[in-house]
Amino acid sequence: MEKPRQGISTWARAQGEWMRNELAKSPKITTLNDVVCEKVELTSENDRYLFGHILWKVALYSIRRSQTDDRCSYSRSTFNGPTDPMVTCNVEEDLTSCDQLKAQLFVSVKTRKDIMSMEAIEGTMFVSAALDYTGAPANRSTTGGWVSAASILVVELCERLSTMAIAVNLVTYLVGTMHLPSSTSSTIITNWSGISYLFSLLGGVLADSFLGRYWTIAIFANIHMLGSCLLAISAVLPNLRPPPCNPSLPDDCKEANGLQMAVFYISLYTIAVGLGGIKCSVSGFGTDQFDEKDEKEKAQMAHFFNRFYFFISIGTLLAVTVFIYIQDRVARVWGYACCSIIMLLAIAIFFSGTRRYRYKACLGSPIIQILQVLVAAVRKRKLKFPADMQQLHETHSTESRIAPTRQLICLDRAAIIDDDDYIMIESGTQNRWRLCSVTEVEEVKMMTRILPIWATTIMYYAIHAQMITFAVLQASTMERSIGSFEIPGASFDAFFIGAILLTLAIHDRLIVPLLKKKKGTLGLTSTQKMGLGLFISIIAMVVAAIVEARRLKVAKSTSSTNSILPISAFLLAPQFVLAGAAEGLVYTGQLDFFLSESPKGMKAVSTSLFLTTISFGFFVSSVLVAIIRRVTEGGQNWLPANLNHGRLDLFYGLIALLSAINLGFYLLSAKWFLCKKIQRQN
Repeated sequence: MEKPRQGISTWARAQGEWMRNELAKSPKITTLNDVVCEKVELTSENDRYLFGHILWKVALYSIRRSQTDDRCSYSRSTFNGPTDPMVTCNVEEDLTSCDQLKAQLFVSVKTRKDIMSMEAIEGTMFVSAALDYTGAPANRSTTGGWVSAASILVVELCERLSTMAIAVNLVTYLVGTMHLPSSTSSTIITNWSGISYLFSLLGGVLADSFLGRYWTIAIFANIHMLGSCLLAISAVLPNLRPPPCNPSLPDDCKEANGLQMAVFYISLYTIAVGLGGIKCSVSGFGTDQFDEKDEKEKAQMAHFFNRFYFFISIGTLLAVTVFIYIQDRVARVWGYACCSIIMLLAIAIFFSGTRRYRYKACLGSPIIQILQVLVAAVRKRKLKFPADMQQLHETHSTESRIAPTRQLICLDRAAIIDDDDYIMIESGTQNRWRLCSVTEVEEVKMMTRILPIWATTIMYYAIHAQMITFAVLQASTMERSIGSFEIPGASFDAFFIGAILLTLAIHDRLIVPLLKKKKGTLGLTSTQKMGLGLFISIIAMVVAAIVEARRLKVAKSTSSTNSILPISAFLLAPQFVLAGAAEGLVYTGQLDFFLSESPKGMKAVSTSLFLTTISFGFFVSSVLVAIIRRVTEGGQNWLPANLNHGRLDLFYGLIALLSAINLGFYLLSAKWFLCKKIQRQN
């Protein structure tokens, strides 16, 4: 088992107690007479760890030897009898205080061959640092793998299907049913989307520190389903939505009142809470089903990431086609009811895999570690550094230490040992809000260095926000028929999803083999992907502005009584395709960058940080809409209730300009990051 960074004595006690309890229940374990007696003096924390580790190995070896057919297999059903008398130790008492940590350990091991056999059994039978649903070590053959991961992939597919079926077509519901202005509707959606992803930070803290990933997904999936049900109820009850507009007076529509909007917001933000809890845990729980130390399972984990994003795209594609059609052509309430049913199905499938999942213990949130380093550095801001920097506090083993750097040296003060710290160390206690190790400080520095890249990728998601708000409203005013079949406006996002899948396929099947053959690299680097994606997104906004200018020209020459303009909505396809291609590059580039450039102990918070770029991108869109409405309100309103009377083309042009400026800052940030990375390596 891997030695944990914190709570060594607690870990050792837990493993020893589990071993003792299992031996106490097993009549099939017989005493092995050929033994070597070793006396272990448990006088240090390291001894306590080793003692628990030895007990753990003895338990594994004894369990293996108890099998009549001598197979390396394990089943809890075989444990139901007396303690093996050859293992004598009061674990609860002996591992509690240093004064009582003395015991005689009779080890059922005779030769070095037996010891090596124990190591092999532990490696082949059980997964390091993973538990099964009962809290026992996870058996490799009966837990985890693709069977467990498949259930988790289905949960993500259902979540994407349900969420995107609501999000993509929500603007038409707010404008057409709730009778809100287009700009107000856009702001509501972008704020909701932003807060949804922001909730992933809260969900991440709960998952890492308290609930664990399994219970976080289980609880928040139910919350998501509850929100979908409330939304369906609000869509079916007449009192919870305003009356329909008078067909003869289309501009005389009554907006939703306070009660109706309150119920709508409660249902919508209940979904947001559920979404945040699921997104922060589902990918991590999926990777928990594979053992990184096993080469076969490590390769399967790489395929899991590819299939994870594929399932996201498939779920979104089904949402913007099948489910949007149900909402627009059957009934809105049936569309939202289907979202609830899909989430109920996801929950059932998720719980069905409970016995096969592998679980990881809660090790605490890395966000707490970041705050501890910052607080400790501020507390000791007036202290001077020691003449020898090697005197800074360090508790990590040589293998797991991160070499100190001279960058952001102000944070190194968190590792300075003062007189109060010496007293705590001698007493065997430590306050991490006062004293942190050098490695912990360096991990925070690593997270700080990626912030410029984080900040300069936010702007893309402001462009993404236009694809599910104003672009959908544009399509709703244009000719969308193919023969007698009319395509829902929100279904044009299928071009967006299709472009993502096509871009990923081109990169994996064409670009990767080509670059591998010519340069020996595995495709575009993460920073190259993000830079190319940001550049393509600018082109998407320029094309969108040109198409909108043409649409407005047609609108001015058409009677205002016509709700559908004589111009094909398929003119919007290029902007959806370009924005989708950009997303495929930016999203995968970000995911790769944030996971590869963050410290091992902060992968979860790094994923949450990545999701906040989506959140803040939607917030940027909301801010831009609010500013443009206020600035242009007195004259030519760019974003009026009726887009045919506005200048959405200029708004798109403004976003393209801001994105171009942002691309310049991104290139500078990427160059700075790569230079610093080379300096650290040298």
